[in-house]
Amino acid sequence: MNVENEDFRFPVLPGPGATDYERYLRTDELLSLQKPPDERVHHDELLFQTVHQSSELWLKLGTTEVDEAAACLERGELAPAIRLLRRAVLCLQYVTTQLEMLNQMSPWEYSEIRVVLGHGSGFDSPGFRRIPQVTQRVAKAFDRLLERAGLSLEKLYIHGREHEDLYQLAELLTEWDERIWVWRFRHYAIVARALGEDTIGTQGTPVQVLGKLIAQRQIPKLWKTRSRLVELFDAERKGSAA
Repeated sequence: MNVENEDFRFPVLPGPGATDYERYLRTDELLSLQKPPDERVHHDELLFQTVHQSSELWLKLGTTEVDEAAACLERGELAPAIRLLRRAVLCLQYVTTQLEMLNQMSPWEYSEIRVVLGHGSGFDSPGFRRIPQVTQRVAKAFDRLLERAGLSLEKLYIHGREHEDLYQLAELLTEWDERIWVWRFRHYAIVARALGEDTIGTQGTPVQVLGKLIAQRQIPKLWKTRSRLVELFDAERKGSAA
């Protein structure tokens, strides 16, 4: 390509849009996915849709990275898996942070928008539904690596310096699981603040049920190992003192 003779005033990529930026990012299509002003029951429908649509994009990226990290582990490639999991954790941080925008709506305004959601619920989120799938895949791949190394989770944490990559993976998987928990807690807190805990949700489920689901962990053994480590440490200390 001869840059000197190129006319940069005109796009070169195919597709709709006045510029290559618009064509590559498909901004015409992207920005038409929200309700136009004349179809909104309330001004804040744009806020509501923006938060949830952008959440789905971050969840798509995050779960894609976890799935690819699992594929890397299945091939024995630890370093790229570590980098991908770090990115996935950041995705969940962004999803959680942007929920704060919903607190800029009053409970009355939230109720006005709620009536046009039909039976729509966060339980139907494609990103939310994909999280358990990719998490179980990466957890199983990690378990196989531990087996090959002849390690239990407890031994990995006790001798972490000797198995740094595996230790970093264990901590990133724990953080991924923790970020899921934090995101769900913030979602529950925001819904409870807007609607109250005694309200029945759009699919007939009380808001209180959301609160009960918060305690669930995607990879529970990572958390149980913490308790086991305390037991082992205390037993070792008592044995040394005897």
